[in-house]
Amino acid sequence: MFDNLQILTTAPVFNLQLLLNGISIAAIFALIAYGLGLVWGVTSVKNLSQGDMVMMGGYLAYLLHNHGVHPIVAIVPVAIIMFAFGWIIYRLIIKRVIELDLFTSLLATFGLAIVIQQALNLAFGPDVRTIKSGFGNYSFFDGTVDITQIRLIAIGLCIALAIAMVLFLRFSRMGQAIRATAQDPRAARVLGVDTDTVYALTFSLNAAICGAAGVLIAMVWVIAPFYGTAYSIRAFVIVTASGLGNLPGVIFIALALGVIEQYSGFILGAQFQQATIVLLLLAILIFRQLALVRHRRALQ
Repeated sequence: MFDNLQILTTAPVFNLQLLLNGISIAAIFALIAYGLGLVWGVTSVKNLSQGDMVMMGGYLAYLLHNHGVHPIVAIVPVAIIMFAFGWIIYRLIIKRVIELDLFTSLLATFGLAIVIQQALNLAFGPDVRTIKSGFGNYSFFDGTVDITQIRLIAIGLCIALAIAMVLFLRFSRMGQAIRATAQDPRAARVLGVDTDTVYALTFSLNAAICGAAGVLIAMVWVIAPFYGTAYSIRAFVIVTASGLGNLPGVIFIALALGVIEQYSGFILGAQFQQATIVLLLLAILIFRQLALVRHRRALQ
């Protein structure tokens, strides 16, 4: 650990490499967390299968790539397939638990996560896989710092998708219905909004976002049937820390999380990278609970 810290202090250029890697990771984290926050804010369902739907999107892109479809082009059909998958899952599972208690919805989405994991494992095997995008890389400082072109493309695509979602929610009629339902479902129903359709569309949009993020992850890193849990934890950390409906907060926390994860992996070792994320989640939950207790005491 101390040797790695010494490297960062004696060769500051390595800090730039970690920052670049953290930013590229953060863009995809923010996209996944935005989808989770959308479902959480509108339906009040905490989707524990978020990361597994991301992995599903990555494997769909891998399947299309094996049939000659470039992964960038595959984003569109994967998003459409995942949208349909989200609609079916809502009708079969989410609709039946959306009005029930928190534990029931958590149990339902956790069961969905296990089913997706096992289905991917049976279909593709437990080995990690990746998709070669065919893009090169840029090198700086005599090759000490480099970043692949696909990481820059992924950042641009994440920004474009986030802008498209914001414009849809702000200016479209269905987007206004989604925002109204998130604020007060009962009032939205009184005003004629079909909240059941809104819930189905929201969950389906989230599934499409997960599919697009999965394609990017398959090109930038690797995918495996049981890697989804790690992405679910990251998304929960970002949404819990930033709050629901706070896109600037999601972006900021995602950037911080991406950089922290890179530094923890470099300094402590890759085996402690996931432990850092879990500890961050626990710290945020404890901080939120303490803040809630103080608020209640102030009201008393």
